[in-house]
Amino acid sequence: MMATQSHAQLMDNVYRGQRHIYDITRKYFLFGRDRLIDGLDMKPGQTLLEVGCGTGRNLDQARRRWPGARLFGLDISSQMLQSAHAKLGTQATLTLGDACAFSASGLFRQSGFDRVMISFALSMIPDWQAALSTACDALAPGGALHIVDFGDGSGLPGPLRQGLNAWLARFHVSPRLSLPEAARLQGKARGFRVEVWRGAFGYYQMVVVTRKK
Repeated sequence: MMATQSHAQLMDNVYRGQRHIYDITRKYFLFGRDRLIDGLDMKPGQTLLEVGCGTGRNLDQARRRWPGARLFGLDISSQMLQSAHAKLGTQATLTLGDACAFSASGLFRQSGFDRVMISFALSMIPDWQAALSTACDALAPGGALHIVDFGDGSGLPGPLRQGLNAWLARFHVSPRLSLPEAARLQGKARGFRVEVWRGAFGYYQMVVVTRKK
């Protein structure tokens, strides 16, 4: 419990001022988010949960891309949720929650979600493997977990890659280079299908974990 409170306080401190410029600045380096949203393939009435919903930018894009989807979001930062509430209003159900320990029924009164997305959040969650497992547990039968996050950047020039990693570290971001392996292990344990893609230059990585119907 103390670790959760500590991380929540850290995220509030990081984003208290940043949340006001977050969407403007992040579009220049959080690549792959819209590709993830385009791949959700949702039908009206289906449910979408974003873990680490931040300012609500991705849920707002998903609302436009997939009309009729029912939107939900959780974030550990009350500061970020203020921005998300302002952006989405009554168009999404948003709540304060820990990505590593939540239940669909406990937070949202849902038995599970048709889609769960995590966009550049695992790299900021200390116990990211627990968050990955919890997100898998939140899937409804036939549901899919869509993840995008930083990759190894191996296609970038060395100095640029080192500079990027140093800059990300200032914001407590640590690329999870073993994400594909961890997702495959989670999928194997549950009998889920796992697909992995690599973005240009290895800048980002995408994972989709699909539960059988």
